[in-house]
Amino acid sequence: MQRGEELDQFRVLEEKVDSLIQMVTDAKRDRESMLEKLHIQEEKIADLTSEVEALRGIRDKAKQRILSLLEKMEQLDLKA
Repeated sequence: MQRGEELDQFRVLEEKVDSLIQMVTDAKRDRESMLEKLHIQEEKIADLTSEVEALRGIRDKAKQRILSLLEKMEQLDLKA
C-alpha cells in the first residue's frame, strides 16, 4: 500500500510540475504578445508626434503670414 501512495504522490507532483510549466509557457507567450503591442503603440506615438510637429510648423508659418498681412494693412491705414 505504501508503494501505491508514493506513486500517487509522484503523479500529483508531476501534474503540478506540468501545470506550472504550462503557466510559465502561457506567461511567456502573453509577455511576447504584450511587447509586440507595446512596440506597435510606440511606433504610432512616434508617427503622431512627427505629425504634431509638422502641424505646428504649418501653424507657425500661417501665423507669420497673418502677422505680415496685418502689418501691411496697418501701413495702408497710416497712409490713408
